[in-house]
Amino acid sequence: MNKTILVTAALAAMGSSAFAQSSVTIYGIVDVAVRHTSNEQNAGGDEGMWRVIGGGMSQSRLGINTVEDLGGGMKALVNLEHRLLPDNGTQPAAQFWQQSWVGLQTGFGRVSLGRQYNVLFDVVTSTYASYPYSPYFEAYKPEIGFAVGARSDNMVKYLIEVGPVRAALQVSAGEGSPTGGKTVGGYLRYSDSGIGAGVGYEEYEFASEKKLKASTIGASYKTGPWYFNVGWGENKVDSGLTATDRATLGAFWTGTANGGFGGAAFLAADKRQIWTIGTNFQATTELNLGVHYFHAKQSGPLASADATAKFLTAAADYALSKRTDAYLEVDTTKLSGSVSLNGAGGAANGAQKRNGFTIGLRHRF
Repeated sequence: MNKTILVTAALAAMGSSAFAQSSVTIYGIVDVAVRHTSNEQNAGGDEGMWRVIGGGMSQSRLGINTVEDLGGGMKALVNLEHRLLPDNGTQPAAQFWQQSWVGLQTGFGRVSLGRQYNVLFDVVTSTYASYPYSPYFEAYKPEIGFAVGARSDNMVKYLIEVGPVRAALQVSAGEGSPTGGKTVGGYLRYSDSGIGAGVGYEEYEFASEKKLKASTIGASYKTGPWYFNVGWGENKVDSGLTATDRATLGAFWTGTANGGFGGAAFLAADKRQIWTIGTNFQATTELNLGVHYFHAKQSGPLASADATAKFLTAAADYALSKRTDAYLEVDTTKLSGSVSLNGAGGAANGAQKRNGFTIGLRHRF
């Protein structure tokens, strides 16, 4: 009888190691909003535009998380995440999978390989993001223009967490891309008792081997219904960028990611800085109110590249349930210098002031 029990126990132990427990989770966000902006037409003037957009508060997505327990405190991880535009059924970027990585979690940290968020996006989102319940307002997010595209291809990332301290390092291979793509960077953050603080740095190498150097530092504080955040970011590029380099840089900085800069002076800039400050107040269990101010400036080898931008946004988010919320947001953008706003088609339209508001519905599952 004792032998039978021992054999059964041994077989069970072998089975548990050979067939480790795993879980697969499907998750997503569907967010659709109506947005109105002034000075949006390509021809300039004060003509506004109404749009239905596939992401007001959040970018809509469909994702898959896989976790496999390998035993001994080790886990295998997989994440696949597709970004979509539910207003018209298309996708916002060429990449079908905006995240696609596999990783290994051990007692010594986590290593992940593939397309994933870069260290700048990680530290801001986890430490001093604009909204505690939704890191950014998707339709109006000036701070993202300083995150070097937010994601990197061909990345190897190492992350370790010890108590309230988290640190990460990333390296990306350029792999002969005509636009570059080699990166190296890291961040360090602290989070405990409602206090968060972090610093991050990343270098991006263009095809010409010239570099973009990006850094950020910031902090947040949460007490009762109040949340406060403050941050700073800077992008600097080497002199002598080629036209291809400038086009790549423009893809990082342009569009709603930075409020809509345009014009020749925009691409001539060699340095950009941004300061952010904001607060969020949870008025009731269901209602969150937030307001955020951003001040950005750029400079270049020519005086014509010098410009400033001021961004102000306020949002009210009401939870209809644990998964569904409705929101209202208003914003204003004011530029000065030789830059101008982009029109609906992406070309600079000469305007330097824009007001907007967004009304939307978001469901998370």
